[in-house]
Amino acid sequence: MFKPKHSLPHFSAQPILAGALSACLALLGLHAHSAPPQLVTPEEMQASNAAPPPFTARAVPDRDAPLIELLNPKLPTTVSSPTPIEVKFQPAASSQIKPESFKVLYGTFQIDITRRILNVAKVTDSGIQVQEASLPKGKHKLLMQIEDNAGRVGSRQVEFEVN
Repeated sequence: MFKPKHSLPHFSAQPILAGALSACLALLGLHAHSAPPQLVTPEEMQASNAAPPPFTARAVPDRDAPLIELLNPKLPTTVSSPTPIEVKFQPAASSQIKPESFKVLYGTFQIDITRRILNVAKVTDSGIQVQEASLPKGKHKLLMQIEDNAGRVGSRQVEFEVN
């Protein structure tokens, strides 16, 4: 019969499993606690603010394009983080909003952060509401877009500072 020369120390698998679970949740962008969602990283904000403004052609918006109204946070005041975000959509009288077309682009590089928002909020034909969104301190620029059933795209750019 084989008898090992050295015995292995007794250990519990519980801390290892807890660590593995935390690592998996972190990889998925989830946290064991319910912290507000981080919409942009400090690095994304800094790179966007340091970049020169992009060349953009000026276009006349569609006359009957949907309107996007930012209800919260109240601008032009300084915003604290985390902050609730509430946006209202208003279609032209004869059209309907297509919630699945909602898009949010961040900063000079127009980073698509739509999925980050949709992970914590649901877009309806009347708007979207995020209970708490976490943003790093600094200047931010968001471009929101929504389309109606006639294919007209409404957009709204908002700029604000988080203290």
